[in-house]
Amino acid sequence: MAVSSSHMRFTFECRSDPDFSPPPPSFDNLRRRNFRSSAGSGAAFHGISSLILRFPPNFQRQLSTKARRNCSNIGVAQIVAASWSNNSDNSPAAGAPAPPAATATDAATVPLPVVVAANEDVVVSAAADENGAVQLNSSSYSSFLKSDASKTIHAAERLGRGIETDGITTPVVNTSAYFFKKTADLIDFKENRQVSYEYGRYGNPTTVVLEEKISALEGAESTVIMASGMCASVVLFMALVPAGGHLVTTTDCYRKTRIFIETFLPKMGITTTVIDPADVGALESALEQHNVSLFFTESPTNPFLRCVDIKLVSELCHKKGTLLCIDGTFATPLNQKALALGADLILHSLTKYMGGHHDVLGGCISGSIKVVSQIRTLHHVLGGTLNPNAAYLFIRGMKTLHLRVQQQNSTGMRMAKLLEAHPKVKRVYYPGLPSHPEHELAKRQMTGFGGVVSFEVGI
Repeated sequence: MAVSSSHMRFTFECRSDPDFSPPPPSFDNLRRRNFRSSAGSGAAFHGISSLILRFPPNFQRQLSTKARRNCSNIGVAQIVAASWSNNSDNSPAAGAPAPPAATATDAATVPLPVVVAANEDVVVSAAADENGAVQLNSSSYSSFLKSDASKTIHAAERLGRGIETDGITTPVVNTSAYFFKKTADLIDFKENRQVSYEYGRYGNPTTVVLEEKISALEGAESTVIMASGMCASVVLFMALVPAGGHLVTTTDCYRKTRIFIETFLPKMGITTTVIDPADVGALESALEQHNVSLFFTESPTNPFLRCVDIKLVSELCHKKGTLLCIDGTFATPLNQKALALGADLILHSLTKYMGGHHDVLGGCISGSIKVVSQIRTLHHVLGGTLNPNAAYLFIRGMKTLHLRVQQQNSTGMRMAKLLEAHPKVKRVYYPGLPSHPEHELAKRQMTGFGGVVSFEVGI
């Protein structure tokens, strides 16, 4: 978050017991506080658990040994100062007055003024002065979280989590219930004047971190996580397709999803139109003939890795008031941004790429707060809750997601080419191959083609 004034001074005050507690989280979005400048402009911002500043050159050497020993958060200052001390871009802006020289005694007892250059980032804790002179832009994360790689590691953890701890890793909060300190707090919570946890099925500090991390990757307002990908699909259908409603899906999809659509939805009077993933005309016809509540499709599909033109079908659906949900399990948020392409919802089986170690089951749905809230309400009734230990495994697994997906993209492409050249292989299905029917589409809406390769063996 950039400071708007190139000559702004920020006072860094070391304390032995700083209170940088983040605000309590809500389950659709962590509570955000506005930090306003003296001019009155403000910006929404996630609460964080520590104060991180960029310091000018030689800042570390201006602090006495006593000051460094007495400041509980000076370790951050030392690391930051050491990292940027030789970076000319982080020197005070031209024309800015130099900070007054400080003796060792002064440094130990007087708050040190720090000149912040115009291009520097400042992250302010929830305990910071709301009337301070720092002006923040509207970004929810510091600039180093702009890349997907950084988000998989840092998003929603030290920068935004609602757990009061100085630990680098997110702790597992194993509890099924929560207490209120007094009756007035409970009344405020029930009457929506206070945000709090209530019961383990409705939310948990550890699971909320996972939800926020996925939201950051997908660019979503809200995410709800569940006990499995199949659980997420079932709750999605039941929440968004009313009794007697109509659903459109594709011929190629996960077998258990197809079983639920064909076997259980008819018991609720829900009818379904099944189309080829590339048959846009069939989709238009279904939208004209039926009051379609939801178009649900995978992209790429399982198992033939067919791709749907997300931008085009989203435009067609929205003209008729139909929601579009993409199951992006085979793509991951790193290879495809379905929400940015126009989808209303994105669903993942977290069990596959997100977990990455074959030791945990989970699923998630991301999208707008309005739509995800409908799904979350039914989810709270049906159960299917992801436990905090499983959430922790996903949080841990996602820290290597970027590296794993890069390697899997590379390996998948090599395997597809080798198989396509093999005399005993009849056909290979992989979006990265020119022979794939949606190869050009995949190149437009994906940045990588994943680690799944399907093929047919010749007789």
